[in-house]
Amino acid sequence: PGCGCDVPSHMYSYSFELNPGWSRAFSRQPEILEYIRRCTEKHGLEEFIRFNTTIVKMVFDEENGYWKIYDQHGKETLAKTVIAAIGPLNVPVFPAINGRENFTKTSFHTSEWDHSCDLTGKRVAIIGTGASAVQVVPAIAPDVARLTLFQRSAPWILPKRDKPFSKATRQVFQFLPFLTRLYRELIYWFMELRGKGMFGNQTILKLATWVAKRHIRKSISDPALREKVTPNYQIGCKRVLPSDDYYPALQQKHVELVTEPIDHISSDTIHGKHGGKWDVDVLIYATGFEASEFNHRGMEIIGRQGRNLFAEWKKNGAEAYRGLTVSGYPGLLFVLGPNTGLGHNSVIHMMESQFNYILDYLQKLPPNAFLDTKPEVQNDFNEKIQKELSKTVWASGCSSWYQTSAGKNTTLWSGPTYQYRKLTKEVDLSDFRIEGVKSFEEAF
Repeated sequence: PGCGCDVPSHMYSYSFELNPGWSRAFSRQPEILEYIRRCTEKHGLEEFIRFNTTIVKMVFDEENGYWKIYDQHGKETLAKTVIAAIGPLNVPVFPAINGRENFTKTSFHTSEWDHSCDLTGKRVAIIGTGASAVQVVPAIAPDVARLTLFQRSAPWILPKRDKPFSKATRQVFQFLPFLTRLYRELIYWFMELRGKGMFGNQTILKLATWVAKRHIRKSISDPALREKVTPNYQIGCKRVLPSDDYYPALQQKHVELVTEPIDHISSDTIHGKHGGKWDVDVLIYATGFEASEFNHRGMEIIGRQGRNLFAEWKKNGAEAYRGLTVSGYPGLLFVLGPNTGLGHNSVIHMMESQFNYILDYLQKLPPNAFLDTKPEVQNDFNEKIQKELSKTVWASGCSSWYQTSAGKNTTLWSGPTYQYRKLTKEVDLSDFRIEGVKSFEEAF
């Protein structure tokens, strides 16, 4: 409920497949899904998709230069190149709270929503106040008997200014496509300008802080609630969230924002460390994902000499060259791999940059050889990224899902997106070791 995107609709879509018909500035999940389905249908992609198929293991055959890919049924597929568009936001995080397993009523994570559960008239508790909670709370508050929201740290929230597009506006976009593209460009450059604050521009950071605090003052009259929702860390260090309806939802009489730490959970009650008790019918975990760990449930990637990619990443922190290729894993390319996420603009722009690189990679790939990223090239690139990230707002001292438990930022790109676009314009074969194998076709 309430699921949507915090990137404007016209920017959260492909540049080669503009949609003049977006219904509002920030579209909701059903409309985004419908857009994806239209793109799939238009480009005839469905016949190439194997639905309900989970890849559990991939093994690189070094002698022949191809990957053996196994699904959950044991079926084997061979491929010279694998594009891993698995993304970092796919393994839900559940908090380490004593007694969580003892809860006997309905409970679920926001990413695995139980649509069979009717919340009407129920006593609902939500743990977490990140992006998911900011969407869910206003959506379900009108239906529940009581809503208790448990907050560990307050998020910075900016006005969303989400408005429907009028029919006339959509018609103008429809008949004058260049205006649709111009509007998209304006959004892009505004977000890039605003993003300079993340990279150290104090003027922009101060302005953003003023806007966020003003949003609190205008939205909330109760001084105690104002204090609860005001973060104690620099804006941008954690994900900044846009919302116009979250603060109003918190002020409803049957909604309570709790900052008391949770001590433990019993069969139907949440117990606070200072003696608070809340009886609950439905417990919802809005606690995000294991983004920085790049941990993928039940999946193994085995590269050269038996190396295990996710085991290596778990030990040292996820690293790739330009977020795309990894030394020791030839022919494996990531979409939105390590350090290519964004805290200020649309990841669609980053994905399209990666598409450019991947297409050039495929064109330059020798027929009887594989390309393996040189380890020194990968190391130099990641040292530079980490050095740049150390100067950003994300390194200002807060604890966020951008960082591993060791404090390494493995998720975000360290600069403007146009720099990444330039970096991924083409493949430089000198970055790779080119190793010959027998004909790929002969392997079959």
